[in-house]
Amino acid sequence: MENNRKTGSEKELIAATYLKNNNIEVICMNFRTKQGEIDIIGKDGEYYIFVEVKYRKNTNFGYPEEAVTPKKQQTIRKVALNFMVKHKIPLDSPVRFDVVSILGTEITHIRNAF
Repeated sequence: MENNRKTGSEKELIAATYLKNNNIEVICMNFRTKQGEIDIIGKDGEYYIFVEVKYRKNTNFGYPEEAVTPKKQQTIRKVALNFMVKHKIPLDSPVRFDVVSILGTEITHIRNAF
């Protein structure tokens, strides 16, 4: 489990760098509540974006983005709402839920993933 956490942290940093290089401001990483966690929270123009990072070495267990299940999506939405309330962000602000999928060394940014 320790090794998985280390790999996850490394891939989240790679994803954050990728997002920054694509003009997305990273505001927060690993925002945790009792409901769950959001890997990266950023700002893309007027949009607040909540990003789930998924990594796979290969496709033996499917593509990384396939691991963002409806249950995981629901958790991310709840945690995003918590973040907005905690940081006094108006609830009518535009938001987007993205996935950064890393397969081996290939990065895919899926905007409006859910």
